[in-house]
Amino acid sequence: MLASLLGSVNKERVLIYLAARGRGYARQIARFFDAPLYPVQNALEKLEAAGALVSRAVGSTREYELNPRYAARDELAALLSRALALYPVTLREQLLLVRSRPRRKGKPL
Repeated sequence: MLASLLGSVNKERVLIYLAARGRGYARQIARFFDAPLYPVQNALEKLEAAGALVSRAVGSTREYELNPRYAARDELAALLSRALALYPVTLREQLLLVRSRPRRKGKPL
C-alpha cells in the first residue's frame, strides 16, 4: 500500500511493524513478514539514516523504534495508523498482538 510512496515494500513493512508494536529488531520483522533478512536490515539502515528511526543496542541485538525527535513524527505516525487500519483484519490483529514475556511451560495458547 505505501510501498510505491516509500520506494520499497520492506520500508513499508518496517514502518508498519514499528508503528504497531513500538519497537523491534531486524530478524523479528523479517520473520513476521516471512521476508529475507538482508532487505529488512537495509530498509532499517536507510530509515535510520533519514532520521525517521533510532536504534540502540540491547545485548548483541540492535533494536529500532520511531524517532521521537523526528520533525514529521506525528504526521508519519498518523499516516502509518491510517495504513494499518486498511490492512486485512487477521494481519492487523497479528501485528497488534505483542507478547513481551515467555509463556509458562505447558500453558495452552
